[in-house]
Amino acid sequence: MSDALDTAAKPIKKPKRVLPERYKAYRGVWVFIEHEHGQVHPVSWELLGKGRELADKLGVELAGVLLGGDDDGVRALAHEAGAHGADLCYLARHPVLHDYRNQPYTAGMTALVNTYQPEILLLGATTQGRDLAGSVATTLLTGLTADCTGLDIDPSDRALLSSRPTFGGSLMCTIVNLATRPQMATVRPRVMPLPARDGARTARIVEHALSLDEDAVVTKVLDFIPDARADKPQLPFADFIVSGGRGLGKPENFELVGRLARTLGAEVGASRPAVHAGWAEAERQVGQSGKTVRPKLYLAAGISGAVQHRVGMEGADVIAGINLDPAAPLFDFANYALIGNATALLPALDVAFARRLAAARARLATPTEEAV
Repeated sequence: MSDALDTAAKPIKKPKRVLPERYKAYRGVWVFIEHEHGQVHPVSWELLGKGRELADKLGVELAGVLLGGDDDGVRALAHEAGAHGADLCYLARHPVLHDYRNQPYTAGMTALVNTYQPEILLLGATTQGRDLAGSVATTLLTGLTADCTGLDIDPSDRALLSSRPTFGGSLMCTIVNLATRPQMATVRPRVMPLPARDGARTARIVEHALSLDEDAVVTKVLDFIPDARADKPQLPFADFIVSGGRGLGKPENFELVGRLARTLGAEVGASRPAVHAGWAEAERQVGQSGKTVRPKLYLAAGISGAVQHRVGMEGADVIAGINLDPAAPLFDFANYALIGNATALLPALDVAFARRLAAARARLATPTEEAV
């Protein structure tokens, strides 16, 4: 028994990170620039901002990676990558890459990685990014951490520390790739702040020729159908959000959230329990299994602030919470705490904001003496 206790008392040793010799030449941080019909997904610029920080810690260059058709539009996007922080941009153009398809994009990205050997490759956790990341990681026989909420560098061995929620969001874990390169991770949109664009900044463009054959690609693009959800709530890009949770008690009370949101010109958000109860659409769910948002103001009513919800909204500039429980986890990180019944406070806030907004509009509509 004593031997067993002695063994249990010994500290757990961290696994020794031994990088095979063939990977030690890998250098640089890459960000995949996702685009469609000439429009870059904002998550690509967000990742360039974070990638700049990681590259500076490692003392290496930050590169954007662009795959696309053989036209000038894609080259212009490479210049935009420079304006958002990239030192250089790897550009692979071929008619087969005009529209995204997994097979040719995987072949192109794999060829670029094998040729130029980056140590880190970041992609957005979008529909396209997730599809491509899994295929590329499998082809390269390397590791991939999905849906990260935090990225950092261990300076002792240049390891990428990829953090994400686990066990249903109850814990945060940090994943490290011990023995392969590149280290790959996908990051959800709006998790990282958008870097300021510097129009005076330029990036070197490295063009890479690819040998691709349309006949070898099994999928074909017959037509482009616009996203039917384009008119749905765009929570990740809203500046103001009013969210409600199960603490509101019943669906009739959830309507108070919508009323205040209309007054403020805000989007309506919801916690997972509120969505599961049928009080709000799934497109309005904020949190680990919903949307990640970074508004200027996030007002949460009847939401406890558990980690599953927190990871989706803690990047807001200002967070205000309404809850009857003064010990609610939300108040541990909120900027403003309103302790009370949300069904009483939401209408009061609606009246107060409506009055202030009306007064502001009146001032703007009344000509000043100088104007007269």
